[in-house]
Amino acid sequence: MEQLVVNNLLQYWHLLPILIVVLYTLYTSIVIVGGDDVVMLERRWFGAKIPQGRIFALRNEVGIQARVLTPGLHFLLPFLYKTYKTKLTEILENEIGVVTSADGDTIEVGRIFAKVITGHNSFQDGEAFLSNSGQKGPQITLLPPGKYRINTKMFTISKKPAIVIGSNEVGVVIAEDGAPKPEGSLFADPVEGHNNFQNGEQFLNNGGGKGMQLQSLPPGMYRIHPGLFSVENRGATIIPAGKIGVVVAKDGLELPKDDVVAPRKDGHNSFQNGVQFLAIGGHRGPQLEVLVPATYFINTYLFEVELHNELKVEIGNVAVVTSFVGALADADVRKLIQGSQVNENVAEAKAEETYVVPEGYRGVLNKYFTPGKYYLNPYAFSQTLVQSTNITVDWDNQESTKFNPLKVISKDGFDIFLSVKVIVRVLPEQAPYMVSKSGNMENLIHSVINPNIDASFRNQASSANAIDFLSNRDVEQKKAEGDIRSILSKYHVECVSVLIVQIELPQSLLDTKTQKVIADNQNEQYEAQTKAELSRTNLEKQTAFANQQQQLVTSELSITIAKNEKSRKITDAEADAEVLKQQGLGEQQRLEAIGNGEASKIKAIGKATAESYQLQCDAVGQEQLFAIEIVKQFSKVLQDNPNLKLIPDVYVGGGGSSLDGLFGQMAKTFPNTGIQGVISNLLKQPDCKAQLSGGASSSVIGRSKLADIESEKDLTNFSSNE
Repeated sequence: MEQLVVNNLLQYWHLLPILIVVLYTLYTSIVIVGGDDVVMLERRWFGAKIPQGRIFALRNEVGIQARVLTPGLHFLLPFLYKTYKTKLTEILENEIGVVTSADGDTIEVGRIFAKVITGHNSFQDGEAFLSNSGQKGPQITLLPPGKYRINTKMFTISKKPAIVIGSNEVGVVIAEDGAPKPEGSLFADPVEGHNNFQNGEQFLNNGGGKGMQLQSLPPGMYRIHPGLFSVENRGATIIPAGKIGVVVAKDGLELPKDDVVAPRKDGHNSFQNGVQFLAIGGHRGPQLEVLVPATYFINTYLFEVELHNELKVEIGNVAVVTSFVGALADADVRKLIQGSQVNENVAEAKAEETYVVPEGYRGVLNKYFTPGKYYLNPYAFSQTLVQSTNITVDWDNQESTKFNPLKVISKDGFDIFLSVKVIVRVLPEQAPYMVSKSGNMENLIHSVINPNIDASFRNQASSANAIDFLSNRDVEQKKAEGDIRSILSKYHVECVSVLIVQIELPQSLLDTKTQKVIADNQNEQYEAQTKAELSRTNLEKQTAFANQQQQLVTSELSITIAKNEKSRKITDAEADAEVLKQQGLGEQQRLEAIGNGEASKIKAIGKATAESYQLQCDAVGQEQLFAIEIVKQFSKVLQDNPNLKLIPDVYVGGGGSSLDGLFGQMAKTFPNTGIQGVISNLLKQPDCKAQLSGGASSSVIGRSKLADIESEKDLTNFSSNE
């Protein structure tokens, strides 16, 4: 069997070269294209000539072919085709593929990029690209991430990083191609449909303009053609806590006449949509709307953002806002506001507060802001903080005070220095009117309170002596308080109190005042001592009078005994005389001797009685002594005459002493009782008679009355009306 095979091979040995040639041809003609391979072809023979201007051939043309082989097994005559093998074009996730065609139609004059055609399957079908009039040069269409079987001889693929806008960034876009921008405008006319500039074809087809674009890119990744657009990463606009953002537009309509800020426009998403801002008629210049604390993705080529402090109203304060925007208040609006003012203390009830207006008008708004945080545009509004609690203004020598002590001149020409404290308060509802009148509290203090306090105390001091001003401190304080309260009410401010803390007078005046006080105190002391001495004298006098009572009693007894003895002796003498008379003349002589002895005795007793009586007069006074004696006689008469009427039917008093009336009353009450003789005897006492009948200052009984009594006239006349 083996020999048979060998014999057969030897029989066809001449066919072996042919077989080898066939096998080689087959080997070299077979092309295997793997999944990651790209095989490009060049046709060498037996085909049409490439048209002039073209570089790459179609299937029936000789030259480098526009097409590439698909994955699989391909049979190609080696002498007819030449192959070029490479790897797939891969675009990573964070990349874009920028395509430049080496063949195609010529780009129109004035354009930079080739027009976009379809059907070439992302440039993987070169024949379709050429057949559909694809243009030579840079292509607008980009290759997104992926793998592409592209003829790299016909298309140059440049891998570029995608545009990444960070979390706190914004992308500002500048178009390198497109329609010319409007004259006088900073920005190109905006167009839609380009998907954040990722579709360059739509951008150009929709009339996208060349230059700065209004639309900006928020944070994210964008596949934007770097040849068509340049993107500048700029920081996002961050408004921190406690701040506000004031936006200034660089493009837009002109500001209305007399407006300081652009009116508010809605729909631009806090200036993050520049296209919409201009579309709705946004104005250039400062904007009324402000940005509150947050992060904003704003085109900073269109908008400039200024940071300002927010309005913070602390507890104990209110804020009054003055508006620079809005309509001008007419007479009717002002009348309405004036009618709403409630301040009963305002003397000028019809005073106009010209600049107080409702919201929506220019002027001081008739509302106040309570403690809190507010976002007010400083271009459109100004705020004035007003303390709503008590405010103290001092005039003294302390470093922390606003004013020095007040210097005033008194009526008598002395300099007086006053330390004064004024407490005022602004009610919240009156704060707008106070601001409209005075501007702020500082102006009110310096321009109203200070000069009026000074004037008030100057006027008061000029009408009072220095010492009187000091003495009437409370009165002067209340007067000044009334003056200031009346004045401040016109400024919509309540005066709580005015206090005079200290009054400083010249030292020389104080020394004089001190000396006067000392002298007055000494006088009071002397008067007190005098009164005490008088009291002591009266006490001693009363003590002496009490001590004399015993002597008076003793004297009275002695007088009574003497009188009784006298009466007895007189009686005995009369009896003896009668006996003697009867006995004869001899006896008469004896009796005369006895009488003379008795007379001497009576004289001695009378003298002793008189001396005793005089002592009593010196101790208790004449009038009191006579009264005592008369009372004694009254008692004796009553004992002897128990049926006598003690109380008279009619008593008539006179203008004389108490004894005048007493003597007269005794004479009328006790007629024929011998009381007249007693009184006469009393009056006949030598010393007391002299005293009773002496000068006018010591007279107890008038001289005429004394004469009547001494002559034993009718004593009833003693109670006359004289």
